[in-house]
This record gives sequence, structure tokens and C-alpha cells, in this order.
Amino acid sequence: MVFVATFGLLAGLTNQDRLTNLYTGTIRPELSHRKSWKKQKPNRSTLSSDIMKLNNTFTRLKVVAAMNPLNPLNPAPQAVPEVAPVVQPAAVPSNSPAPPSPGTNNTVLNTQQVTQTTAPLPTAPITSPITVSRGVTKLPTISIPVSNLANLDSAAKKDLAMQLVSSAENSSLNWTAQYGYIEDIGDGRGYTGGIIGFTSGTHDMLELVRYYTKTKPGNVLAQYLPALVSVDGTDSHAGLGAAFESDWKKAAADTVFQQAQNEERDRSYFNPAARQAKADGLKALGQFIYYDAIVMHGPGEDPVSFGGIRATALKKAKTPTQGGDEVIYLHAFLDARAAAMRTEAAHQNVDRVETAQRVFLRAGNLDLAPPLKWSMYGDHFLINQ
Repeated sequence: MVFVATFGLLAGLTNQDRLTNLYTGTIRPELSHRKSWKKQKPNRSTLSSDIMKLNNTFTRLKVVAAMNPLNPLNPAPQAVPEVAPVVQPAAVPSNSPAPPSPGTNNTVLNTQQVTQTTAPLPTAPITSPITVSRGVTKLPTISIPVSNLANLDSAAKKDLAMQLVSSAENSSLNWTAQYGYIEDIGDGRGYTGGIIGFTSGTHDMLELVRYYTKTKPGNVLAQYLPALVSVDGTDSHAGLGAAFESDWKKAAADTVFQQAQNEERDRSYFNPAARQAKADGLKALGQFIYYDAIVMHGPGEDPVSFGGIRATALKKAKTPTQGGDEVIYLHAFLDARAAAMRTEAAHQNVDRVETAQRVFLRAGNLDLAPPLKWSMYGDHFLINQ
């Protein structure tokens, strides 16, 4: 009879009513909104004692504990059981590897150890006390932090992303050695320099030097701001030339300039790419694919910029957020990007798509987890765990 009554009550609820919505931080008794629940009035003195115990227990909790509400069909008052705290394992210490020294022969297999660590279980802070209202025990609201182990913006993954980009931009995994890189590679964008290839013809080099001058007035590159404004949008070297190249390399020894490059990279490229990828439901590999695309093509909406490439991919497949398959969508994105690259003479070689990113995707490595092995313009690279 109890079973029949319970089934009858639950049958009147929607699936949403039955679910405990952990991600919004709300835990509530399934039937707390039902009138039949309010008719059951447990002994308040018993509940008060038990509530004090529960409040004390919750302060010791380090992870979310599953809590069961009182049985609404039992006329006798029941004590709410204590929940023993769960002891979380200690986090394995992270040993960040030192970047490899630049190789003199880039055709030799480049290796670097990237240590992956186990993050501690998330702490679930209790944001509201246990209360009783009309005989209904209301459990506390718990906020659950979301792990970012599969995200590109964790320290280890971000360093990994920089090594991958450096293998394409500089034929080296040692991306921290590229702050002083400067040359005209003949792609119609003027000078290319720094850790991600800021260019004098596409505005981001100008923005970088402006930011550097704002943080350190009178720096060695400040004198070139008028020339950088003048050549913006062209491949001209007017007002720059050998003197600018020499001073760029001098500035690269300044930690303020290095930090300026890091921050401009994040502001203009890394953060927007990671943010859009997360919104599309993509894991670390997809986030990197977006980042590498926005570094090369820029954040615009025309067909050969990041926004246009993404729009082309969306015509072929849905993102995971839209209910699509992640692998199928990323293949569509890489197809669209390779097509965009082939429209430019300087980017006819699509190795960074086909012999690197597509390799990881075909292997099903959506978390971009080492070991990673790929080739780039004839050079072979390995990041080993």
C-alpha cells in the first residue's frame, strides 16, 4: 500500500520536479511543494536537535554529500540522519616543467615532458542554513564549482597550446624564446613579431606597442608609434626598418614587454577563443583549434576570418551546445579553415590543420592530453607525458 501511494505521488510530478538541480546549486525535497507534504507535521523538538547536528556536520563537508529528505508518507516523525564527512584525497603536487632550450636543428624530434596532475575534489561551500517551515525541512543551498581540467586555460594546457602554436610559427616548442622574434615573412602583413606573430599590418602590433608604452612610458619602442600608425593596414616598413628590428630585440629582454605580449595575446586572442569554444561546448582540443584559428585569421566576420570560418562550419554541423557531435563539428570547422587558408598564397600549406590538429581529432584526443606527436612543415615534434 505504501508503494502504491508513493508511486501515485511521484506520477504527478514532472521529470524536472524529480530532479535535484545540482548545477544551479539547489537541493530541495522532491515533494516540498505538495500540499500532502504539508499535512505531515513532525515533532519540532526532535527536528531541532537533529538540525543542530546537521548544521555542525555540514560545516565539515568538503564535497557534496547526497542528502535524503524526510519520508513524506510516514506519519511518525523521523530523525534526519547525520551524514559523515567525506575525506577528499590530497592533490598530487604539480611540477611545472621548464621550457626546453631552443634546438639548433628543428628537424630533430623535439620533446618535452608535460606533467598532468590530479586536481583536488571541489569544495562545496554551504551558502544557507538548514531551516524548518511548516514542518518542511529545507536543506542548504550548495554551490558546486566546475572543474577546468579539460579547459585550455588551465596552466598546463595553456603552456601546451603555446608550444603547439610555436611549432607552427617558429618551428620550435620553446615559445618563451620568441619574444624577440621579428621579421617580414612576405605574407603581405608587414613585420611579424613576438610570441604569437603580432603584425605591423593588422593593427595588433600597434596595440601591443601602445600598451607597452602605457605601462612603461619612454621605452625603446615608443618612438616608433607614429610609424606603426602610418603603416597599419599595409605591408610597408616606412619609418621602421633595421633600427626597429634591433630595438624590438632589445625590448624583448624587458620583462615588462614580455608581460605586455602575454596580456595582449590573452585579451585579443586566447580569451575570446576559449570563451567562444566553451560556449559551443568544446573541450580542450576544440578550444585550441579555435585559438590557433583566431591567431592566424583574426577575429573578424568575413569568410577568411575566425567568425566567418565558424559560420561556414555551422552550415555543415551543429556544435555540442546545439546538440551536435563534437568530433563531427570540429572536422567541419577544420574543413572550413583549410579552405580559407588556401585562398591566401602565404597560407597554402595547411600542415597546422592536417598534420597536427586533425591528427589529434582523429585519435579522439578531445582533452588534448599528452603524449602528443605531430609534424609541421617537415619537422617532427613530440610532447611526452
